[in-house]
Amino acid sequence: MIKPINFSDISRYRSELMGLAMIFVMLFHVWMPKSNPMYGFVRCGNVGVDMFLLLSGIGLWYAWSKKPTLKNFFWRRYIRIYPAWIIMACLFYIPSFINTPGGGYSRNVPDLIANILINWSFWRIDDLTFWFIPAIMMMYTFAPAYMKLIEKHPEYRWLPVAAMVLAVMVQYYPPIHKSVGHVEIFFSRIPIFLIGINCGALVKGGRSMDGSSLWLVLLLFVMSLAMCVEFEESWRGRFPLFLERMVYIPLTVSMILLLVKILCHTPAFICRGLAFVGTVSLELYLIHIQFVLKYVRTYNLGYCLTALIMIAVSLVLAWLLHRLVAWVIGFLPKNI
Repeated sequence: MIKPINFSDISRYRSELMGLAMIFVMLFHVWMPKSNPMYGFVRCGNVGVDMFLLLSGIGLWYAWSKKPTLKNFFWRRYIRIYPAWIIMACLFYIPSFINTPGGGYSRNVPDLIANILINWSFWRIDDLTFWFIPAIMMMYTFAPAYMKLIEKHPEYRWLPVAAMVLAVMVQYYPPIHKSVGHVEIFFSRIPIFLIGINCGALVKGGRSMDGSSLWLVLLLFVMSLAMCVEFEESWRGRFPLFLERMVYIPLTVSMILLLVKILCHTPAFICRGLAFVGTVSLELYLIHIQFVLKYVRTYNLGYCLTALIMIAVSLVLAWLLHRLVAWVIGFLPKNI
């Protein structure tokens, strides 16, 4: 008899899932020739972003259920991101402004300050260097309004469907596309974030699915993965990327449910390693491309060696940054 799928295991293994998501993203960012048999699967590593957003939405519901003041809710969210972000943004955007003709992503000093504070160039010109940071900060900003709504009116939990329609409009409806089409990568990730918030109640309430539903979850995973691999291997460059991101939604949900079943039987030392990666995932995201991979790939070492060196070096630097940020946060109040 197959054991039930416990939603509470998502919270139990949250750090490990974050670690896996970050590994998927890092492997996705290493170039691989299309002739490689693993090309389609590696390109699907981009789903790690959606895993982060689903888990972030679940975490937000947990935090919201503790009934914090709005001021403290925002403080605790942003204090986790801002110290590491400000450090790395300064290290990237200031040299870019000084050394790049025209200032690079910053046309002038006000632009530079805005890039350091809120990554303004993402919203202005679709600068994808650190796009996840302004995206998640914006999602944190509107999350309380959505959580208040579904807390008072649970029947509005269907709104992620409306967010999917919005993603289509951003891609295809001319007035909206002309205005915000350049940040489609943000709008197409809103649905999975809202679904994460919706799932928060299931996770916190310890709900479960009957063990027999595992086959349905597995079928959904295989269907979604097969479609994403097909997109990458046969249709790359010939379809709007938001279309694959819509398929990432069932892929993310089904994969996380399957991963928690696997993690329940994974040796403790592997779980500890994944949890460590998850703990420094923000720092890894900020460091691994512009400060490590950018230099490692110039040696043309091949996919596997490049990926191993990038991950190893990034982990060391991420841990050091994490320690520095923890020291800085130690001087700041937990609540305001």
